[in-house]
Amino acid sequence: MRWIVVAILVFIPVYTYLTLHFRRPGPAFRPYQDMRDRADVIRLLKAGYHRVSIDASRPAEAIPPTGLATVPAPGGLPEELRKTLIETPLLPLEINSVSAAPTAVSGIDYPIGLTYTIPDNKRQLSGAHLYEREGDIVIVADFERLDAGLLARTRDGEALLEVPPGSLKPGKYRVLLVGERASRSWNLTVK
Repeated sequence: MRWIVVAILVFIPVYTYLTLHFRRPGPAFRPYQDMRDRADVIRLLKAGYHRVSIDASRPAEAIPPTGLATVPAPGGLPEELRKTLIETPLLPLEINSVSAAPTAVSGIDYPIGLTYTIPDNKRQLSGAHLYEREGDIVIVADFERLDAGLLARTRDGEALLEVPPGSLKPGKYRVLLVGERASRSWNLTVK
C-alpha cells in the first residue's frame, strides 16, 4: 500500500507541472462548435460571402436619428444566405427603425443604431455579423436564448452595431438589416 501512496504523491505534482507548463493558451477545443464554425466559413467562402463580426451593444442612452431614409424589406434571411449557413441564427421579430449614415469612410468605424422587437422575453442580444457579396450587405443581429427562467425586461430594445474599420471596400452597397417578419434596407456609399 505504501508504494501506491508514494506513486500518487510523485505523480500528482509531476502531472500538474506538465499540464500547466505545456497547456495551449486560449480556449479549449470544443469539437462540435469549432467544427461547425469552420464548416460555416468554408461554405460562406464557396458561396462568395465575406463575413465580418460586428460589435453589438445595448446603449444606455437613446440613439439619435440621422435622417437616413430606410425602406421596409421582407423579413427573413435572403434565400442564398439561408442555404449557406449551417445553423440559422435567432433573429429579432422586427427591425423597427435604423439610424445610420448614408456614407461611410473605409478606415473609420461605421455605427448603426437600431430598434427591434423580439418575439418573447426569452432572448437577448449576443452579437452581430455582416455578410458582404457583390455589392450586397446583409447584417444579422444575433440573439441567444436566456436559460434558467431568466427573462428580458421588455420585448422592445435598442442596439448599437459598429462595423470595424477596413471591413468594407470603397463602393456602393445595398444594405439589409434582417428581422424575422420585417427588415430594413438602405443604400450605402463607402469612400
